Amino acid sequence: MMKKVLMFVLCATMFAGVAYSQQKEGTERKSRLTLGGYGEAVMTRNFFSDKYMRYTDAETYKDADSHGRFDLPHVVFYIGYDFGKGWTMGAELEIEHGGTESAVEIEEEEGGEYEAEVERGGEVALEQFWIQKSFSKAFNLRMGHIIVPVGATNQYHLPTEFFTVYRPEGESTIFPCTWHETGVSLWGRTGDFRYELQFLAGLDSDRFGRKGWINGAAGSPYEFKIANSYAGAFRLDNFSVPGLRLSLSGYIGNSFKNTLGATEAKKYEDVTGTVMIGAFDFMYNAHNLIVRGNFDYGHLSDSKLITQYNMSMRKDSPSPAQAVASDAIAAGIEAGYDVFSLIPDMREKNQKLFLFGRYEYYDSMYKTEETIQDYDWCGRQRIAAGVNYFPMKDIVIKGEYSIGLLDSKYNNEPSISIGVAYSGFFTR
Repeated sequence: MMKKVLMFVLCATMFAGVAYSQQKEGTERKSRLTLGGYGEAVMTRNFFSDKYMRYTDAETYKDADSHGRFDLPHVVFYIGYDFGKGWTMGAELEIEHGGTESAVEIEEEEGGEYEAEVERGGEVALEQFWIQKSFSKAFNLRMGHIIVPVGATNQYHLPTEFFTVYRPEGESTIFPCTWHETGVSLWGRTGDFRYELQFLAGLDSDRFGRKGWINGAAGSPYEFKIANSYAGAFRLDNFSVPGLRLSLSGYIGNSFKNTLGATEAKKYEDVTGTVMIGAFDFMYNAHNLIVRGNFDYGHLSDSKLITQYNMSMRKDSPSPAQAVASDAIAAGIEAGYDVFSLIPDMREKNQKLFLFGRYEYYDSMYKTEETIQDYDWCGRQRIAAGVNYFPMKDIVIKGEYSIGLLDSKYNNEPSISIGVAYSGFFTR
């Protein structure tokens, strides 16, 4: 796997060198090749227990020792090419958490078992690969593996596009993040509006769960994407007010039987597992102040029967075999002010230092069917405060203190995190 990654990076570097040489030699034509990417390195100290029983026996772990972690949440390499006549391509190769896409974890609420988890098929995630035909600024057709732009974080997931060290916790808990599927997208911009409409393969309800709702159901654990069910997504952005973006996005699609060996049992004959999501988000960026916010609500039909079906699956299936809620919710707001804007020397150097605060609330089991146990620890509030230092536009150093506020029967979860990240293009 590492050989493949190294080969990809080596090839990308060689292409970049060719493009740079052409520009340096005075070639008037702009290079058709685009290289770029983003990456994050993080260190965290959590001042709460990491034991799997911390929710079922909270009193025992009330004064537990802290624990620390280093992480590479996302490292992504981007390559794009302009073929001419309106035809372009783009691809992103992503390495999550510094390794392959299989991991071992201790499963909460299930006896502390070690579980090998495969998030999606393949050793390295191909986050995007698409071919696009642009007819005009207002009409573009993109075909391939694409980002599903539902919610704020999926559309704006670069580490320079949010203040917290990790991606905003609410949306990245209940939704796939970054959510990418194979399908077709029609998008464009006209006047003060940008729109996008997508046709996609549906999610797989086998991989829904209590902690992440539909989070683990995108992509595929197999070598291909099953498409027994289909879905649609949309996004509409408005830029009428200078410095302000207002956005609506949504998703609807069936999810049941979108798997290998789907059941033919009479009991599940009319089950569709329809996933419906509505989301609003905004950003205000003016006068050295940035404010971002989001509200997301999701509903799953037939959650009772889907829970029964999933919990009856074999242990070696890709399903977590957990209860799933009928409704999930996430809401958040963050604001940061650039204090370097008050210092003339820092303004001239184009350096920025944002002091920020963030509040969010989310619950992956916001509403459940009567027979399904509601795990209260799946819902929480989270408060974070910290700094973002930009020595230049594409590099940020982050630090934050945060605390997860849970129901009174559980222990709160405070932590300190620092990180460094970049996001940008290596060629133009």
